[in-house]
Amino acid sequence: MKSFIKVMKALSDPNRVRVLKLLKGKELCVCEIQAVLDLAQSTVSKHMKLLEDAGLVDRSRQGTWIIYSLADGSESVYAQTMLLEIQHWLDDDQELKRMYAAMPDAMVLRGCSAKDGIH
Repeated sequence: MKSFIKVMKALSDPNRVRVLKLLKGKELCVCEIQAVLDLAQSTVSKHMKLLEDAGLVDRSRQGTWIIYSLADGSESVYAQTMLLEIQHWLDDDQELKRMYAAMPDAMVLRGCSAKDGIH
């Protein structure tokens, strides 16, 4: 039950669902996610921690950046199921379409995020 609740809690916020959709096929750092979602770095970090604890995302370090990617779902059958299903959901969502369009601009931030000290 605990694993199920963690996954459902992680998916209960629209921004966390958007992050999962944005990570489909891409790795992103916190500053890139922050730029696309237009949220404070601390808020994005909290969202990412919940997603990571639920087994929905993995993180790795590349220099000073923390890079996030979709997890394989091996920690939880619930996470695995939701990661498979969410790939096919919400593709017609207008906010997600706007975010996908903003991705090329956001992705250049990894090299220039020093302007605000966020890595």
